[in-house]
Amino acid sequence: MHLLRHRQDVMVPLAAGIRELEMHTKECTICHNLDTISPCSICSDKGRDQSIICVVEELGDLWAFERGRIYSGVYHVLGGALSALSGIGPEDLNLGGIVDRIRTHGVKEVIVATSNDMDGQVTCHYIAQMVKGTDAKVTRLACGIPLGGEIDYLDEGTLRAALSSRYVIT
Repeated sequence: MHLLRHRQDVMVPLAAGIRELEMHTKECTICHNLDTISPCSICSDKGRDQSIICVVEELGDLWAFERGRIYSGVYHVLGGALSALSGIGPEDLNLGGIVDRIRTHGVKEVIVATSNDMDGQVTCHYIAQMVKGTDAKVTRLACGIPLGGEIDYLDEGTLRAALSSRYVIT
């Protein structure tokens, strides 16, 4: 009702903002983040540690790390997790560029930061198998993330502890 009563003050600028966002938002050709430029500002930042890739399920997970300012590497956004129940297979996710990035950019570590549920675990193991045969080690965020918990909802302290206590998978 508020929007309808205040169309000119609220609804029109909101619609214009959404239209502007749609027109200027691009998907990063490297990590699949959304930004106004591609490659995105994170992938383009020379101050970032390009030798570490943090693989996340969704954009909200990337933003959770960025909000906490606890990670200085680069990302890879999958766009979901593998799920037999939901019919989401490897071809439905942004998995293709991970191994290419490892080989062409000298990546030393892939941090798998998927949710701590069945789909996240399956996705983690799938990525570990993909990366096998490269020089990169695969690590997983440590406990501290509740079972069934989603990264986007974690507080910064829990996320910091999980990141600093990650462990090697391969």
